[in-house]
Amino acid sequence: MDISLIIVVVVATALIFDFTNGFHDTANAMATSVATGALAPKVAVTVSAVLNLVGAFLSVEVAKTISSGLVDDSKINPTVIFGGLVGAILWNLATWYVGLPSSSSHALFGGLIGATWVAAGADAVKFGAVVAKVLVPAVAAPVVAGLAALAATFCAYKITARSRPDVVARGFKAGQIVSASLVSLAHGTNDAQKTMGIITLTLVAGGLLPSGSAPPLWVIISAGLAIALGTYLGGWRIIRTLGKGLYEMETPQGFTAETSSTAVILVSSHMGFPLSTTQVASGSILGAGAGKRLADVRWSVAGRMVMAWLLTLPAAAIVGALAGLVAERGVVGTVLVAAAGVAVGLGFYIASRRQPVTASNVNDVPSPAEQPAATV
Repeated sequence: MDISLIIVVVVATALIFDFTNGFHDTANAMATSVATGALAPKVAVTVSAVLNLVGAFLSVEVAKTISSGLVDDSKINPTVIFGGLVGAILWNLATWYVGLPSSSSHALFGGLIGATWVAAGADAVKFGAVVAKVLVPAVAAPVVAGLAALAATFCAYKITARSRPDVVARGFKAGQIVSASLVSLAHGTNDAQKTMGIITLTLVAGGLLPSGSAPPLWVIISAGLAIALGTYLGGWRIIRTLGKGLYEMETPQGFTAETSSTAVILVSSHMGFPLSTTQVASGSILGAGAGKRLADVRWSVAGRMVMAWLLTLPAAAIVGALAGLVAERGVVGTVLVAAAGVAVGLGFYIASRRQPVTASNVNDVPSPAEQPAATV
């Protein structure tokens, strides 16, 4: 396949991933506000989409980490990146279908690492950077966010213990509008950059940019628009899991969870850590649940979420490796991978229509039959 054509294909596939990242991760910012009634569902996703777009322009540190920090760009080509993206997209769709808030970021990293390893060998993967920039933050970030939310929630209930419940609810609902908006802004500074980094890596691997380049302006704009559009459509299935599937959330818990998530994500973006905003938001929500005395947290659902976190990197790596191997065979291989990806994606969408979750029923508590599966 002509080098310019495969680059166009990879860039388009990267933007499709960015779109799935948007609707997959809408819950990170807005599940708590939707669950407590601080924001109407449609208003929530609109605000989140706009601020995701704005956040995409605030920093490029995470994009630089991905474009030059995880794999050796001199040992791969755009076809390898295409295979990794297909693995990430399919994992996003699978976990969205079952309503599990898994990490779009780790799906992307897993797909890229798997495809690179198979195509260019283990030496092409910078395992030291993977450990320092991906695995360590993956463990530390949700724990830090959870502990911060736990402490903040405990303090919030202590401080407002003698206040009228309706006054407390109104005050924290107003606060949630601000805190949820900040999570969306922070999400844009971290997650939109991951696609920027992948597109920049593609341009470097294709010889169109020198190694170590920052994302061009058109890459920043297109990645920001793609994630914003995906966010606007709303990942209602995952919003329901985070907002109603873990416990019956109250406004102080929503506010403290969102504030904790914002702090952790912004600090990580500044340091260039491409962490999982899904894991940060989930850790904050669990911490906020544990911070209220006698809160009825559904730990079985939390356990399924953690299982998905553990499976994401290796599962996406396997799919990315297989897709990369087939795509490496030329035009026919690339077409086969693309066709298989479209077919599987359509399959998940059609299956999701049997029990649709929309803005009108997102706040219904999931029945046992609708609880997220342990595996996908």
